[in-house]
This record gives sequence, structure tokens and C-alpha cells, in this order.
Amino acid sequence: MIVVDYFLSLGSIVFVPIVLIIIGLVLGQGILRAIRSGIIVGIGFIGLNLAISLISNTLEPAVTQIVERFSFNLTVIDIGSGAAAGVAFSTLVGALIIPSVFALNLLLLVIGFTKTMNIDIFNYSHYAFTGAVVHLMTGSIVLGVGASLIQATWSLLSADYSAKKVQDALGVEGISIPQGYAASTVPLFVLLDKVYNRIPFLRNSKLDLSYLQGRIGMFGDPVIIGAALGLILALLAGYNFADGANLLMSVVAIMVLFPRMVKIIVEGLLPISESAKTFFNKRFKGKEVFIGLDSAITLGLPTTQIVGTMLIPITLVLAVILPGNKVLPLGDLAFVAFFTCMATIIHKGNLLKTVISGVINMIGVLYIASWFAPHFSKLAASGGATEIKGQTTALWNGNVFDYIIAQIGGFGVIGLVVLVILTIPIGLYVKRVTAREKLTE
Repeated sequence: MIVVDYFLSLGSIVFVPIVLIIIGLVLGQGILRAIRSGIIVGIGFIGLNLAISLISNTLEPAVTQIVERFSFNLTVIDIGSGAAAGVAFSTLVGALIIPSVFALNLLLLVIGFTKTMNIDIFNYSHYAFTGAVVHLMTGSIVLGVGASLIQATWSLLSADYSAKKVQDALGVEGISIPQGYAASTVPLFVLLDKVYNRIPFLRNSKLDLSYLQGRIGMFGDPVIIGAALGLILALLAGYNFADGANLLMSVVAIMVLFPRMVKIIVEGLLPISESAKTFFNKRFKGKEVFIGLDSAITLGLPTTQIVGTMLIPITLVLAVILPGNKVLPLGDLAFVAFFTCMATIIHKGNLLKTVISGVINMIGVLYIASWFAPHFSKLAASGGATEIKGQTTALWNGNVFDYIIAQIGGFGVIGLVVLVILTIPIGLYVKRVTAREKLTE
């Protein structure tokens, strides 16, 4: 456990390359090629972190200013994903979750129940939170860890289901997205996509970025769109010219930098992907294994950035007008692109479908985060967060997998048995779908 904690303390820019170098060596990539691939991916993550820091440093203050300016009267404060993950890992379940989920993942790979090896260990916090809530509700650490393992399994299955779509969108084989929140949105977005295909106006929609640029020229360029969105946010925040101009430039920089950084990550992943294909074709008769990565690698898609920025003011409006919502979006609001990234993948970059799905998803996020607020506040208090007053939550908590598993798991042993029984047919369905995709390649 001490060794695991040490490597996690190194951060994703060191830990992920180390894991990828080891994977590359196991796959027979050769030591120098493996080192190069791992380091290139690490460089890409450094770039992503710099771009994400732009969101934190420029968008978060603007969001805070908008909230204060319009005096939204909501009682539960969104403290953000970073603090929420800290609360989740500080629980008893959180202390057990990393070795438990890692061991489960290896077992499921060996028996063929999943194709994904989830190396996005930092986001195991989602599973820790679900398990901690079930532990809080039932008083049983065994049931809490069991609930966490169920969610980890669902995330792996979701990653398997969406893997080919992710690979097509990013242009790199052998990867998937099991990240705790992104994976939970896949069923909703797939269902909505099927609904859209039954509505002629949406089924025939061609409103992706290339179509937009063809129709309105430079006005469809991500730089121009970013400038327009930055201007809108600056006006809502009541910024003066200097602050508004800085915000505008930062939004445009986010639009430009994310795709560049993702290209660097893809450059590092491609050799590993090719080595994996050769390795498994030779030793396991073509058995596929996907490297499970953080959803941050999808943020380079222009549709995700455009829709994510649009959803910032939209989510604030939803928070105010939705009956029964108690959450004041704050800490996670600047990062809404993470909440809608898989919609871009499922809807193949269609802007109209992604906006509609994003709005529907954020409605669910607000209500689920409201429901979790009492539980989250108790966990935060028990973890020593005495400086937090009143009820708190995070949009990060608005995870439908969290909600379903906590609701059913709250019934104790019977609930956990029900969850296991539900998981088996879900796994068999995903296996059938992915096998059919393999045949049609």
C-alpha cells in the first residue's frame, strides 16, 4: 500500500508514463521505444494539465463572479471534483479501493468479462465515493467495497461498449475510457442517440463543425467560436475590458491547446497500440485488450470544447429554474466539458445532438448531486473537513452509476446480490455487441 501511495503521489505526468513503459516492455516493444512512448504520453499530459490550469485560473473566477453578480439563492454548494475526490479517498472504503479494483480488473481480464485494463487509477475515487455512501447507509465495509467493485465493473463494461467509437473519434486503436464519470454517461447518450434517430429533424442533422465551417466560413472556426463564447462569459461576469479580454483569450487558448496536446498523447499511444495488437494476435489468437485512460484525452475534440463552454451559463440557468434542485454549481462548473465529452463521441461530433444531450445530462447531474448532498456532507465532516459549513456536494457526484448503485446497495446484502445479478446480463450484452463490431470491421 505504501508503494502504491508513493507512485500515486508522483502524479499522472509521472505515474501514467511509468505504467505505459511497463506495458510497452511486456508487449515486446523494446526498451527505448517503450520509454519514448511513455514519455511522449507524459508530455501530452503535462500539456493537458497546463490547459486545464487555464480553466481553473480563468474560467473559475468568471463563474464565481457570475454567481455572485446574479445572487443565486441555492443552499448546497458545489465544492468541485478535486475536493470531492479527496473526501472519497479519505474514507475507509477509499483506503481499500485501489488494490481491490486493480485486482478485480485483472481477474475480469483473465476470464474475458472485460477487454479494458483501467490504468486511470486517480479516478478510482468515483468508486470510492459510491462505496463510502453504501458503507454510510448500511454500516458494512464489506458491502461498501462490494458496491465500489460493482461500479468499477460497470465502468469497464461501458468502456468496452464505447471503445471503438472512442478509437474512431481520436484516431488511435487499443484504448477506451473507463473513467468513473464519463463511463456512466454512455448509456444515457446511446439511448438519446437512438431517440434522435427516430426524429427526422435530428436524424438528418449534419450540424458538425465541418458543416458549420462550410456554411458560415470563418464564423465556424473554433478560434472565432471560442472568442464569441469568451465574450459572452465576460459580459455575464460584468468584467471590464482588461479582464474580459484576458478571459476571451484564455477560452480561445483552451480551444486551440487541447487538440494539440491530445495529438501528442496519441503520438505516444500509437506505437503501444500497434505492439498490443501484434502481441495479442500472436499469443491469444487475436484477443483484444484496451488501455483504459482518463476522459481528458477526449477534450481535444472541438465539439466537446464548444458545447462544454456553452453549458456553463446554461447549467447556471437550469440550477435556478429546476424545481427541487438545491445545488449552486460552482467548483465543477468551469469543467462541464468533462460531463459531456462522451456525448461528442456517441453523436459523432454533431453539435445539435451534443448540446441537447448535454442539457439533459446536466439536469440529471443537478438532481443527483442534490440527493447526495446529505451523504457527502457527512463523509466530508467525518474526514475532518471542519472548515466546510452547511451542506456541500459536487457536480462530480451527479453520476448515474453512483446513484443507482447507492440506491440498490442501500438495501444491504439483498441489494448487493441484486447488483451482481444485474451485472451479469449487462456484461453478456456488451460482449455480444463488441463481438458483432469485431465481425463488421
